[in-house]
Parts: sequence; structure tokens; C-alpha cells
Amino acid sequence: MLSIIIPTFNERENVEIISARISETLSDMPYEIFFVDDSIDDTPEYLERTAQADKHVKYIHRTVRGNLATAVVLGFKECSGDLITVMDADLQHPPELLLDMMKAMEAEEGVDIVIPSRFIPGGDDGGLKGFRKFASWFARVTGQIILSDLRKTTDPTGGFFMFRKSVIEGVELKPIGWKILIEILVRGHYNKIREVPYAFQIREHGESKFSFKEQINYGLHLLRLLKDSPKDRRFILFLLVGGLGFIIDIVGYYLLLNFVFTGDTISAAGLSLSAPAVCAAISAVISMLCNFVLNSVLTWGDRKQGNRAVGLIKYTIVSLIGIMIQAGTVFGLFNVLGIDKYIAKIIGVILGSIWNYIVNNKWTFKDQE
Repeated sequence: MLSIIIPTFNERENVEIISARISETLSDMPYEIFFVDDSIDDTPEYLERTAQADKHVKYIHRTVRGNLATAVVLGFKECSGDLITVMDADLQHPPELLLDMMKAMEAEEGVDIVIPSRFIPGGDDGGLKGFRKFASWFARVTGQIILSDLRKTTDPTGGFFMFRKSVIEGVELKPIGWKILIEILVRGHYNKIREVPYAFQIREHGESKFSFKEQINYGLHLLRLLKDSPKDRRFILFLLVGGLGFIIDIVGYYLLLNFVFTGDTISAAGLSLSAPAVCAAISAVISMLCNFVLNSVLTWGDRKQGNRAVGLIKYTIVSLIGIMIQAGTVFGLFNVLGIDKYIAKIIGVILGSIWNYIVNNKWTFKDQE
């Protein structure tokens, strides 16, 4: 059975309309509509009337208000279906799309979540305008940068989605604010996600619940999920440590170039060496030692690392290869292509850092069970 969870707050004009449209769409299959209401107007009277007229409609009116996400979580606990859909009451999520979502859910084995997306061919976010459109874009991109699980879909901040109830079985959901989908994407247990296109509709009745407070709650929600997501937290810590190492590296590079090796070449043992390449290697060694200490304590501090001396040897091997990548990049870009020496260094740092994170995560700081 399909359970459709709809949180409401002062949506009296919409509850009867959305119930009727869902009924028309799902007339030949078992379903329930579960409203979780926090209204302070007469919406509960409309809900009671709708429930009396349609046996598929159930509702809970909370006298102690929570936020939208906690309303949805309550719906998860009270609903009966093995398939669950979450959607808004404002009719910006078209009920007629429910059939396409169910088809996508059953079209392929292993699909556990279906997300209507405004950002794939056939989709449209035309219901948003001006600042609201920008805020939606900013929230979506910020979330995808911070949390890797949000990159599995093009529309992770939407409020319209369907999933199997097994996705959240045994999972403690701790949402803040209104973006319950990101909570499920990060904490849930699922295999595949599929998207279907949809056009975001313009609200016809009631008032939008969009507010600055909800944007703050969204930011707090991202931080909480980051804290509880080791893989994402680790990468952020690696970037922070790498940023400090980058400062040490660049400062050392500058000092060496300007106060130790002042020319473009260095003559040693009859060889003419690139001064920028040599300085890049020396400054990188200094930053490498600083980064090892910080990464072993902060970035991978939650793992059993075994013998620190062995870890340092591994880290040194990885870093030396990274340094060669840096130095080779600087040589190639500066001496061969004539690109500015500082730009060459920055590109070298980026390439070396990518190498360092991937190999250190898989080898140097692999959990020693």
C-alpha cells in the first residue's frame, strides 16, 4: 500500500483539492493520505470534513507545533504503507505524478527511492521566481558540496519523493527545519535512486512557508548531517588541513624563491635545475610533515592506525609521489609552456592533493582492525 504523507500549516483551501486529485489519480489501487497538521486556523475542520467524506484520508492535528520535518517523521511512524510518498499540500507538487513515480519504483530491481526532479529533461522549476529561485539554487548546490550523498540526485532539496519504508527501518531521523529528503539520503539504507521529471507548479491558495528562519534551519541541518557523516566530515577536515598546509607551502615557496634561490635556474653537480621546481619540492616537504601530524590526529583520528612510524613512512611515500606530481606539473607548465610560476604551483598543489587524499584514505590511514 502507498502512504502519502502531507504536512499542513494553514492550508484549508488546499486539503480538499489535493485529496480529490489524489483520489482521481489512484482510484484503482490501495492508498492512504496522512495529513499531519500544525495549523492555527480552521484547517482541522476541513481535514475532519475531508476524512468523513473519503475513507482514504487520515489526519493528526498537533496542538504542540513542531517543524515540517518532525511532522513528516511523525507521519512515517503512524502510516501503514510499505511505500511512502512525501509531498506538500500547496499543490506545487502535482499529485498526477504519483503514477509515474510508482512505475519508476517498480521498473527496475533495487530501486528504493524515486525523486521527481526539476532539473532533468522534461522538468521545470518555473514555479519559483526571483530571490526564491536563487535561494533554492544556493541551498541545493551548498548541500551537494558538503554532503556527497546529495550528489546522487539532481534535486536533493525538493519536498516531493517516494521511498520504500525499509529505507528508514532502524534509522534514527533527526531533521531540523523542512528538508527531510536530505535526512533520508544521508542516513537511510538504500540501493538505487531514480528520477522522474516534473514541473514545479505555482501556488494558487494559501501562503508560502519560505522564510529566513527556515534557511538558517537548513544550514544547521547540513552541519548536523556533516557531523554525523564520517566520509564527508573527513574530506572537509582534509581540506582544512590541506589549506593550512597550502599556506605553509606557498609561504615557504615564496621565501625560498626570493631569499634563497633568486634565479630561474640552479646549477648543481654540473646540472641546471629549475629553481621553481626545486623550491616547490622543498616547501612541499615542510608542509607534508605538518600535514601528517594534523591528519593523523584530526582527519583520520577515528581510525585505528597502528604503528605511527609505519604510518609516517606510508604517508611519506604517498606525499613524495604527490611532490613529484607537483614538481613535474610546475616544470611542465612553467618551463615548457611558459605559464606563470605561481599559477603552475597552484595547479600542482591541486593535482597532488587529489592524489594524497585518495591514496592516504585507502592505504596510509586504512582502519587497522
